[in-house]
Amino acid sequence: MASESEIAFDFPRHFTVYKDGRIEKPWTPTQFFVPPGLDPATGVESKDVVISSETAVKARLFLPQIAAASAAQINKLPLIIHFHGGAFCLYSPFISPITTFLSQLSAAAAAIVLSVDYRLAPAHMLPAAYDDCLAALEWAALHADGNGPDPWLNNHADLGRVVLLGESAGANLAHYVAVQAGAKGLAGPGVDLTRMVLVHPYFGNEVPDPYYQYMSPGSCGTKGDPRFHPGSDPDLGKMEVEEVMVCVAEKDELRERGVSYFETMRDGGGYGGVLEWYETRGEGHCFHLFKSGSEEAGVLMEKIVGFVKQGLKE
Repeated sequence: MASESEIAFDFPRHFTVYKDGRIEKPWTPTQFFVPPGLDPATGVESKDVVISSETAVKARLFLPQIAAASAAQINKLPLIIHFHGGAFCLYSPFISPITTFLSQLSAAAAAIVLSVDYRLAPAHMLPAAYDDCLAALEWAALHADGNGPDPWLNNHADLGRVVLLGESAGANLAHYVAVQAGAKGLAGPGVDLTRMVLVHPYFGNEVPDPYYQYMSPGSCGTKGDPRFHPGSDPDLGKMEVEEVMVCVAEKDELRERGVSYFETMRDGGGYGGVLEWYETRGEGHCFHLFKSGSEEAGVLMEKIVGFVKQGLKE
C-alpha cells in the first residue's frame, strides 16, 4: 500500500498532489486576502459578484470615482476584463497585490475592471479556467443593453469599449477569450473587444511543458495545442481584438515565450491587427504586482494605461 506521503505529481513552488488524493499548495485563498470595499488610496470601490451559479465562479468589480460623474452625464465608462496569473493553479483577484494593481489601473484608466476568479488546477483541471473566462465575457455581455444582472455594469459600463488584460497564465487566458470571441461570436451584439494587453505571457514553446500537460490532460504541452501554442491555432486570424500590446521583462524566465508570441502574431499567424511591444529592463516575472511602488512598475502602468486609453476614445 502506498504511503499517504507518496507523491503522485509535483509542480515545484506551485502544488504537490499525493497518491491519496491530497493537494498541497504554498498559498491558500485566505493568504493576502483583501475584502471588497473602498480603496482610500485611489478612491476606487470594489465588490464581488457571482459569474455562474452552476460553477460558483466569482469575479471582483472595480468602480472608479469618476463613475458617479459619468452616470450624471449619461457618459458610460470602458470595461477592462482581467484574468490573473499564477500558472493556472494559484492566486485570485481577491489578494492584495492584484487588488492593489487593479484599483490603480481602474483609477488611472478611468475604467471599470472585472477580474475573474476562475477555477484552479489541479482541483479543476483545464479547460475549466478557459471555460470560466469565456463565461465571464458572456456574463459581461448580458449588460450591453443595460438589463444585465449587475447594476454597476448596467449603469456605468460601455460594452462597446472592452479591453482584455492578463498577466502570465492570465495572458494566455485573455488570448484564448479573444480568439474564441471572434471564432464563435461569443461577445454578442453591442459588445466590442477593442484592445488586449498581455503582460509577461505564459505560452508554450518547442519543448513540451510537463506541468501544463499535467494540468491539461490530453495536451501535448507544445505545438499542436492551440490554447498553449497560438501558432497552432487555425482560428488565430479570427481574433476579435484589433490591437494587441505585449509586455515582457528582461529577467523573466518566460521572456522568450513573449517574444515568440509577438513574432507569431506579426509574421505568420494570420492576425491582421496592430501590435505594440514594451520591455521592462532589469526586472523579472510579474514584478509590477509585488513591487507596485517601484519606478519600473509605475512606467509599466503608464504604458498600459496609455495603450488602453488610446483605443477607448469616444
